[in-house]
Amino acid sequence: MKEQKNISLQEWLPFEKIMRQGIVKLKNGDFIKIIKVFPINYNLKSNLEKEAILSSYKTFLKTCNFDIQILIQSNKEDLSKHIQKIKEKTNLENNFNLLKYSEKYINFINKLNQEKNSSSKKFYIVIKNIQKEKEEINILELNEKYFKIKECLSRCGNIVQEILQEEELKNILFSFFNTRKNLM
Repeated sequence: MKEQKNISLQEWLPFEKIMRQGIVKLKNGDFIKIIKVFPINYNLKSNLEKEAILSSYKTFLKTCNFDIQILIQSNKEDLSKHIQKIKEKTNLENNFNLLKYSEKYINFINKLNQEKNSSSKKFYIVIKNIQKEKEEINILELNEKYFKIKECLSRCGNIVQEILQEEELKNILFSFFNTRKNLM
């Protein structure tokens, strides 16, 4: 019978190190960069705006002639703080009508949350660069890909942001592996 070797979590994870400019070197030698996207609310746009957005998005998909991975992270919303603030502000006022409407509003929020399970969504794009001889070439190519994505998605109305802080990047990587914890 073969003896099973126990490995540590650090050995199991595919990350070698977090580098400058939010770039992560993987153990297989490849490099990745995670980009945060703040999307527009497409449903609030007019038909003409929707057509322009779709056209820009098609351009984005055609322009990015490299592999990307789009990740969506949903976290259940905790509305208890919001409800508590409403109760506190209502209690400061001695207005019966305000109290009555506040109670109706709180009931509406609770009912809506139970039916729809309110959640917040965070959107990320992961871009990858296959290992090149020099790290500087990998960093340069990943940053070029980032600017191409930023330019294309900005035309659609989205805000695209690099993740430069090591702590934020660690939190995002942690959240991908630990889906039971909410991302801060």
